Amino acid sequence: MTTVTLDSLDLAALLCSRVCHDVISPVGAIVNGLEVLEDEKDESMRGFAEDLIRKSARQASARLQFARIAFGAAGSAGAAIDIGDAAQVAKGFIEDDRITLVVDVPRRLLPKNQVKLFLNLLMIAASTIPRGGMINASVVADDTGVLFKIYTAGTNARIPVHVESLLRGESESGSIDAHSIQPFYTGLIARESRMQVSLSLNDTGVIIESRG
Repeated sequence: MTTVTLDSLDLAALLCSRVCHDVISPVGAIVNGLEVLEDEKDESMRGFAEDLIRKSARQASARLQFARIAFGAAGSAGAAIDIGDAAQVAKGFIEDDRITLVVDVPRRLLPKNQVKLFLNLLMIAASTIPRGGMINASVVADDTGVLFKIYTAGTNARIPVHVESLLRGESESGSIDAHSIQPFYTGLIARESRMQVSLSLNDTGVIIESRG
């Protein structure tokens, strides 16, 4: 394994690529739906296109709201974010026909990098259940510190290859691409927040914990 160091321009470019990857699908579906409305006279097809546009617009909005907090500034330097609000944004981003997200999160202001870490850990959690399932996430925060606990359950649940090394800032190839930037970025945030991250398997899925 090789420790990877990215300069600020490469990090920004790769994160932008990741955000675009997440948003392009629903935006493309909106465009397709509008094209159908322009050309189609059949009312059933027009109704289908309208439903597609509404659903895709909601998806695009949810993904952009999530990215604004998980990857963006989301406030000035040193700002705190309500992690309860962030958890609701995460539900809009992660939940679909395959995955259910259950959160037990207090209404509490936390440093923004800790909130970013929580959201990015939820993204990693979703990747551990490729065939869908359940994610249960909780946050305990008091004057002594903060603890994130995330449990996933689903068919063929597993820890994705290379995620643990990327969290440590390491790569077999010595490079990072748009596919691997998210877990690498998660590790950067964890170290900046002075929080430890661990992943382990149990009988039903994956356990992700982070404390600091």
